[in-house]
Amino acid sequence: MQRPPPEDFLLKETNPHLGGGKVTGDKLTSTYDLVEQMQYLYVRVVKAKDLPGKDVTGSCDPYVEVKLGNYKGTTRHFEKKSNPEWSQVFAFSKDRIQSSVLEVTVKDKDFVKDDFMGRVLFDMNEIPKRVPPDSPLAPQWYRLEDKKGDKLKGELMLAVWMGTQADEAFPEAWHSDAATVSGTDGLANIRSKVYLSPKLWYLRVNVIEAQDLQPTDKGRYPEVFVKAVLGNQALRTRISQNRTINPLWNEDLMFVAAEPFEEPLILSVEDRVAPNKDETLGRCAIPLQYVDRRLDHKPVNSKWYNLEKHIILEGEKKKEIKFASRIHMRICLEGGYHVLDESTHYSSDLRPTAKVLWKQSIGVLELGILNAQGLMPMKTKDGRGTTDAYCVAKYGQKWVRTRTIIDSFTPKWNEQYTWEVFDPCTVVTIGVFDNCHLLGGDKGGGTKDSRIGKVRIRLSTLETDRVYTHSYPLLVLHPNGVKKMGEIHLAVRFTCSSLLNMMHMYTHPLLPKMHYIHPLTVSQLDSLRHQATQIVSMRLTRAEPPLRKEVVEYMLDVGSHMWSMRRSKANFFRIMGVLSGLIAVGKWFDQICNWKNPITTVLIHILFIILVMYPELILPTIFLYLFLIGVWYYRWRPRHPPHMDTRLSHADSAHPDELDEEFDTFPTSRGGDIVRMRYDRLRSIAGRIQTVVGDLATQGERLQSLLSWRDPRATALFVLFCLVAAIVLYVTPFQVVALLTGFYVLRHPRFRHKLPSVPLNFFRRLPARTDCML
Repeated sequence: MQRPPPEDFLLKETNPHLGGGKVTGDKLTSTYDLVEQMQYLYVRVVKAKDLPGKDVTGSCDPYVEVKLGNYKGTTRHFEKKSNPEWSQVFAFSKDRIQSSVLEVTVKDKDFVKDDFMGRVLFDMNEIPKRVPPDSPLAPQWYRLEDKKGDKLKGELMLAVWMGTQADEAFPEAWHSDAATVSGTDGLANIRSKVYLSPKLWYLRVNVIEAQDLQPTDKGRYPEVFVKAVLGNQALRTRISQNRTINPLWNEDLMFVAAEPFEEPLILSVEDRVAPNKDETLGRCAIPLQYVDRRLDHKPVNSKWYNLEKHIILEGEKKKEIKFASRIHMRICLEGGYHVLDESTHYSSDLRPTAKVLWKQSIGVLELGILNAQGLMPMKTKDGRGTTDAYCVAKYGQKWVRTRTIIDSFTPKWNEQYTWEVFDPCTVVTIGVFDNCHLLGGDKGGGTKDSRIGKVRIRLSTLETDRVYTHSYPLLVLHPNGVKKMGEIHLAVRFTCSSLLNMMHMYTHPLLPKMHYIHPLTVSQLDSLRHQATQIVSMRLTRAEPPLRKEVVEYMLDVGSHMWSMRRSKANFFRIMGVLSGLIAVGKWFDQICNWKNPITTVLIHILFIILVMYPELILPTIFLYLFLIGVWYYRWRPRHPPHMDTRLSHADSAHPDELDEEFDTFPTSRGGDIVRMRYDRLRSIAGRIQTVVGDLATQGERLQSLLSWRDPRATALFVLFCLVAAIVLYVTPFQVVALLTGFYVLRHPRFRHKLPSVPLNFFRRLPARTDCML
């Protein structure tokens, strides 16, 4: 695969004409000051009156056609109504206007040919301009005319004006771009929308004990466990150790619940009768609306719940049971945790669930989604490639979706969105997708919206109050390698309300304090995160129009934890990159010791003598040195936000088979030979990792064996050495010892031997526990 030039994969700074050239410190100049102004001709069709009857019956089925050049939009039609009300808005992009006359025609819907009932014409030069925050233009009555210009019976109420995308009518208007979209479902699918993630809670079920269970077989000791189900989440306790009809567990089960709480928590106490056979001893359903909510780690009151053989969730009343088994539990909704639904590295929100625990916001994030360039054709329509692109941006609980621009490889959105910021160490994610649902609903035959690419921007890497205008490459990894799908043009501004508050945020823990006081285990967090992403994607799919599952999962990085050879290599080289600084210092010190540059070595001797004679200068010198390095690096500080780096991700040098493995399903769908080859490769890599881990363990065990008498002679030597060293150090001044040690380390090469030093030889001879391993 030929490698594309890296410059093509880089960020480009741009200089767009934002806000119609009105970017000033005064926010009132324009509400859309981070995007380029787009001019639209708006036509609001309100209603008609006294329309003449056209049918044999003397009635009419009227609708309005708004036509401008090649573009025309139509309202819905009414059956047999001479005074219809439509209240629909049409927007025509000024860039695409090819006519000097706007034609608004009233027609009568007919089986064969729609009858002409009259029209109103507007000269494009006479249409007034409206700039928010002006009030909307009042509609007026216009008499209908025939094609010769003579007045006809009937009037039409209209408002016609020129405006921008900042107009209130813009989001719900029919767009000339959408002329090819059919049906109201299809139109709903291409409009811009704001969505909110559901409010998520952790539900803690502490199962304590049960009483008076009634197993069918009284002659055996019951093996009892509790199974809890919430929606599609199911967990169970371990089997109780005391095998009686009053078992004890005292075990915590954790679930994710979303408001509004639709499903109850269903608990069943079950007896393991045979290896694969469980018998239900009793059940109970607990509605979450009535469950206690807690904000801290103080325990809530525990309660006894009656267990019934059969529970009826809705409808009929439950039968009264004179004597019931009971279960003792402590159930609460945890408000002090943040429910993790995103990958930890790309969190956009770290606030606890309970609103009363939220701190005040520290600033505002404004995002202008301007346009995209050079998009790839994502599907074929009428024998040619086409793309219907829209953007989704996610930060905190608010998701935004721009309108879909039909059939364009250079779509212009120019939409602006705002979020409150509560923590600067968070990430905003912007994804670009191809809309495959223009027919409305799922008439596309179960098709999915395709990913075009995504961009992440960490707020803490942005300077405050600066407008960043950059074109970001949309890089996507495909089974045949990394591919640039186009570029997205964004304008970003992070405004901070109080610099002091923001600096203070850096001293706080990242997550709410409950995560540190009562931490959840790693495996618990993994399964809870999976449940949270499933709930969020399910709820957003049920919105109208839906934000689809594939879109939500791509934005939340679902599946990023799966094994990937490429990612493992990238992480290894990242570690090497971090350690390279230490290695460079080690090499530099080795050159000093070997007198490669005698002048530098002499200067190091002088600095060393000063620090030994005045040890109180050591720490101030280190901190002063760090300060000077920091100031020195200020000149080369990054001036751009970070972007996807193919070199760092090892995406541009990945082997085709490694990519095929990364895109394979779980469990695998590949044939036996390929799986065997990959398994063998994985074993060889794992073998190398195992060796490195074993070597680290060996060094640690050698350290332990210095004093453990595992090798009695070595420990005796070390103990004697420690005694001698203690006596010598006690009588000799510290400065003398430090000077002698330093001079010994920095001694000239002619006084050095090629062989390893005595302490190193001694350490390598110490025993580790490798001898005991099978």
